[in-house]
Amino acid sequence: MPTIILEPVTEQRIAERARRDGISEVDLIRALIEEGLDDLDDAQMAVDRLGNPLHPLTSAEARQALGLED
Repeated sequence: MPTIILEPVTEQRIAERARRDGISEVDLIRALIEEGLDDLDDAQMAVDRLGNPLHPLTSAEARQALGLED
C-alpha cells in the first residue's frame, strides 16, 4: 500500500472532520477514497456512454423497463 504525505492543512481538516463525525481518521480517509473511486467510475461510465450512445427509450419504454407498468 502506498504511503502518502499530506499538507498540514489537509491533515488538520481530516482530523477535524473525523472528530466532528465521530469516526477515526483512517475510516474517514478510507470512505473518502472509496467515494472518490466511485465518482471516477461514474464519470468514466458517462464518458463511455457519450461515446457509444444507445437507442433512447420513450417514457413508456422506460416505465416498463423499471417495472412501473405492465
